[in-house]
Amino acid sequence: MHNDATTSNEARRLPGYVLAALGIVFGDIGTSPLYAFRECFLGIHGPQVNTANILGVLSIIIWALLLVISLKYLVFVLRADNRGEGGILALMALVVRGEKENSRRKSAMILLGLFGAALLYGDSMITPAISVLSAVEGLRKAAPVFDPFVVPIAIAILLGLFSYQYQGTARIGKLFGPVVLVWFVVLSIIGIRSIIHEPSVLRAFNPMYAFQFFATNGWHGFAVMGTVFLVVTGGEALYADMGHIGRYPIRIGWFFLVLPALLLNYLGQGALLMRSSESLPDLFFAMVPSWALYPMIFLAMVATIIASQAVLSGAFSLTQQAVQLGYLPRMTIVHTSEDEFGQVYVPLTNWALFIGAVGLILAFQASGGLAHAYGVAVTTTMLITTILMYFAAIKLWKWSLPAAVIMTIGFLVVDVSFFGANIVKVFSGGWIPLLIAGVVYIFLVTWKTGRSLLLTRVRQHSISVKAFIDEVENTKPTRIPGLAVFMTGHGTGVPVTLIHNYKHNKILHEQLILLTVQTVEQPRVPKSERTKLENLGSGFFRATFRFGFSENPDVPAALHGVDNNIIDFKVATTTFFLGRETLIVGPRRKSRMWLWQRKLFAFASRTSPDASRFFKIPPNRTIEIGVQIQM
Repeated sequence: MHNDATTSNEARRLPGYVLAALGIVFGDIGTSPLYAFRECFLGIHGPQVNTANILGVLSIIIWALLLVISLKYLVFVLRADNRGEGGILALMALVVRGEKENSRRKSAMILLGLFGAALLYGDSMITPAISVLSAVEGLRKAAPVFDPFVVPIAIAILLGLFSYQYQGTARIGKLFGPVVLVWFVVLSIIGIRSIIHEPSVLRAFNPMYAFQFFATNGWHGFAVMGTVFLVVTGGEALYADMGHIGRYPIRIGWFFLVLPALLLNYLGQGALLMRSSESLPDLFFAMVPSWALYPMIFLAMVATIIASQAVLSGAFSLTQQAVQLGYLPRMTIVHTSEDEFGQVYVPLTNWALFIGAVGLILAFQASGGLAHAYGVAVTTTMLITTILMYFAAIKLWKWSLPAAVIMTIGFLVVDVSFFGANIVKVFSGGWIPLLIAGVVYIFLVTWKTGRSLLLTRVRQHSISVKAFIDEVENTKPTRIPGLAVFMTGHGTGVPVTLIHNYKHNKILHEQLILLTVQTVEQPRVPKSERTKLENLGSGFFRATFRFGFSENPDVPAALHGVDNNIIDFKVATTTFFLGRETLIVGPRRKSRMWLWQRKLFAFASRTSPDASRFFKIPPNRTIEIGVQIQM
């Protein structure tokens, strides 16, 4: 009976989730008609505008949407959810689970996952810039007098978008969803209106026109693939946003509204171009009746603001996962929904992406220039996703080796084609996302390696718990009432903070917990599996609290879940001891990190937020003990 009620409740909420998915997930891919088809002919490798080439490019677009988004992402990739969470880091955590530590295969998977994640940060800067700029450029068609104001208006719109992110995914979805619904309906209407005047454009559904296009245009035809890719750039963000919305609302929204609207609009643009090649520079807005031009420009600007939401929501989820998996320092992460764990806002990520997007607009000044920078990052990430998906098929879905290989090769053919066509853009702007990804990747690896090195140094200064308890029993120090919790990053030995406190104060609490917080390779941990407690004797306990990579660790809440008959936990009588490491960086002959990496790690460690805030420990119950560690 309970299950029936739950299912009924979910069914009632499904339309709301689908509407929210429109506003959160599909904005990026839904605004590609503003510039994607036009750039295929305007780009440096643009083919001649004739019927055969128009049908050929349209055929490539149609089958790219069907194969890459519909089949690869909606049917297969969305199956690879890590207990509801999506995105390349969640996929990486999923496929490395159970792999032997330090094995070459696990290291290769982690390397691929981290670089793919780093590439998405570059995409999260480029998408808002190109989407908003392409819409505001419609003002130039309406009145040339607006030309000097295009860039300032685009920057002002971005400022409003990024300033609103703190409201959270749920509120943004409720606000943006109806607008995007109108946008896709309008895309369909203006597309149908144009197709009626040139119905022969529907021949583009025949894939033979795509093959003929490549045969006729040769290298230039292949190069156009780099621009055609603009129509599928929202696929990776769609996967990353699964934790915000869920798999089924995304699938329903795509197949019943988004895909038909996109196909109709691209076909409509092709139909207009077949009738009038002069319409090419402003192809999208040329389909709109003159009386509706200004309303359409306004709707396009609003839609492109929303388009950026897909990558921003994905970037927030990605950052939270990276922090919890130990690849980024602690930072403020705000949960914006009491019902959905995946809905988060990360202020530092938000404003870093804003600065990057504004910098790109100022550097390129036009969406056509940004199109060269776009695509390189996403094609590489999609390629990595396909490789990781092979391991998911083998390990999670229990496919046979031939089936997994056939699927992987099929998608790799498409991915490698798009990658090869985009990589030629490196010298005309494509180097920017690669540079951003390189910087982010180096930081991710530096932080993870630095934490591992720091943990090794801390262990060197530690002593065994048995030796410490024996000393306590022999010396019989004063034991004061209450509970002391000593946070430690490793599950063996005595924390350095406890050793220093005992040496200087010569007293101990009646009960002491040596607490280690672990982040596991799954999004959330059930409360029944959260805590593990071991009685070490003489009032000492070792505790391990497990949290998923999509959760914010709450140590006091977890302590409340421990059996009161064993641990007498009351916030008012508990003292938390945290270590404040002062890292001394000097030349070392043997180290896994270069000197500049150790300096970068030390700087990031000094500037990261307090552990008490991250673990939700009351500041007035916290004592920090300084520890100097040679790196």
